[in-house]
Amino acid sequence: MRNRTTGLVVLALLFSLVAAVPAAADHPDDGVNDGSQDHLEVPDLSAALEAHDAATEGIVSTGPSAKVTKNLDLRGRGTRNDATATTDVWAHAGYAYTGTFNSPCGGDPEAGIWVWDVSNKNQADFVTIIQSPTGSRSNDVKVAGMNSGDILVHSNEACTAGGPGGFEIYNVDDPENPELLASVRMDELQEIVPFFFAPGSLENVGSHNLFLFTQGSKDYVAAQAESIFDGFRIFDITDPTSPSLVTAWGAEEVFDPGVGDLSLVDDPTGARTLDSVLWMLGLAPFSGFGASQNRLLHDFTISADGTKAYLAHWDAGLILLDIADPSDPQVVSVALDPVNGSLDGEVNSHSVWPSADGSIVVEGEEDFSVFEDLVVPTNLSMQFLNTIPGVAVSTSAGDVFEVSPGNAGTVEEDLVTVTSGPLAGQTFPADEFVNNNAPLGGGAVSGNLVWVGRACNGDPLVNPLSPGDIAVARRGACFFSDKEANVAAAGAAAIVIANNLDPSVWSGLRIWDYSDPANPILASTFNTVCSADPYATICDPAGTYSSHNVVVEDRGNKVMAYISWYSDGMLTLDVTDPYNPVEVGRFLDDSTNDGEPNDFWGVYKEPNEPFIYGSDRNGGLYIIKEQGSGSK
Repeated sequence: MRNRTTGLVVLALLFSLVAAVPAAADHPDDGVNDGSQDHLEVPDLSAALEAHDAATEGIVSTGPSAKVTKNLDLRGRGTRNDATATTDVWAHAGYAYTGTFNSPCGGDPEAGIWVWDVSNKNQADFVTIIQSPTGSRSNDVKVAGMNSGDILVHSNEACTAGGPGGFEIYNVDDPENPELLASVRMDELQEIVPFFFAPGSLENVGSHNLFLFTQGSKDYVAAQAESIFDGFRIFDITDPTSPSLVTAWGAEEVFDPGVGDLSLVDDPTGARTLDSVLWMLGLAPFSGFGASQNRLLHDFTISADGTKAYLAHWDAGLILLDIADPSDPQVVSVALDPVNGSLDGEVNSHSVWPSADGSIVVEGEEDFSVFEDLVVPTNLSMQFLNTIPGVAVSTSAGDVFEVSPGNAGTVEEDLVTVTSGPLAGQTFPADEFVNNNAPLGGGAVSGNLVWVGRACNGDPLVNPLSPGDIAVARRGACFFSDKEANVAAAGAAAIVIANNLDPSVWSGLRIWDYSDPANPILASTFNTVCSADPYATICDPAGTYSSHNVVVEDRGNKVMAYISWYSDGMLTLDVTDPYNPVEVGRFLDDSTNDGEPNDFWGVYKEPNEPFIYGSDRNGGLYIIKEQGSGSK
């Protein structure tokens, strides 16, 4: 493990440089990076990537949309028909285990790990609940036979203020009577980082994913820590009642080797550390890919022999570590191809699983920014002696004003209403800029709505303004206050700034050729119809069509991938030829979900058996049987 020396706290002045930012989220792409300060804006780089992707041939599923398709059959249910209640799933020795999402939160008797007897695959029988600590949710659960017995670990993430993070360790030799062995809490380890954030915000951090593995007589658990640095941690649990930290590593070491070892003595101004913090959070200009630009660890899989760790490290890419010596991880390679690996230039490395020999690796992307061109950016600020009111509207609203000139209307705090012109009668949701020196104050401004383009210094206005007009400008390339000053000087009474995000899609899979682990090659990508085109007529506008979790298994001479794909169901792909993945099975059946649609989050494949376990956030546990190759 890296050593750190203790220094004096001399960085208080840096406290205000970085706002308190959550280290990790369930879905880091749930929100739009809308720029909450009046800052120099980063141009949207996705258009060129989309043009490139449109010119390349992708692999898109054309699987039928029937309730049950191809070769997957429902055999048993562990019913928990509570909307968004169930998280991940694992199985071991005739029992299955499912986690609990935010609601109910820990402390409620139904929150925690639900244990199911699945010895009869046609009927999952509820056994007991391993309750999560009060104030914490149990997103992830893993169970394995270890040297000390059957060990279960589950993650903790706060679901109320002060809820504990880290993870819990149980003995489940008798799954009906689990025995708590240890509770592990984790903090940010890099001593300078906490001074950039609110006090205590990086103490007792959560864990989103875990993995159990052994090396000979030694037992380990790898844990994701929701910290800025050192997101990948390995604990020795050979004595599961006394776990000890073996190593802590993070993608910051790829960007800036040695930065994780810095102390206040090594970096007295904090400049190098702050640079790495900004890089990890994706706040530096041009630093990331798409809308969600953090480089924080999300998930990982350890090879069967316990010597390789495959890290899905969001926008840092897919990182392969040699952990033959768990105390000294070594980078083998980084797989990263935002241009060819995604339909919209995102990376969002979310899940990963290798084939048995490691020559094929399936990586899942997760993306929830699919409709962000329709979303109004919020919490935008103009602070530099502005003289006219300003509101923000969505990208799509700006597109409409750009192509349909000649309108007049009214601007309010939360709405732009067109009263005359080609768009008469239309309304567009808006959000008023904060810290403006000329706020609307609950009132309104009326006038001609005139499209002016970027309105940056030196840019001619696309259309001239007259006194009392309302300027409609496109976000990007300069300060918000520059735009405001330029249109105010031309006579505008208010400004409407339209966002500048391109239409996006959901997300699919990247299949990598790791024949040479040091030089992985992107072999292919895979999307479903709905992940590739959210507006397709067969897709529910309220559905979620991002891929989520994946398991890969060698089956004879085939390599199969099993994926939980939210509203698209449970999918089976033949990836034996990584350059030509083929969908061979899909399952959807929400008939017993009390009216809630399928929303598959987790997947577990029973080794060398035809049974797949899926966790449905709305319906609990599904036991699905693979009926053989080809269509049913």
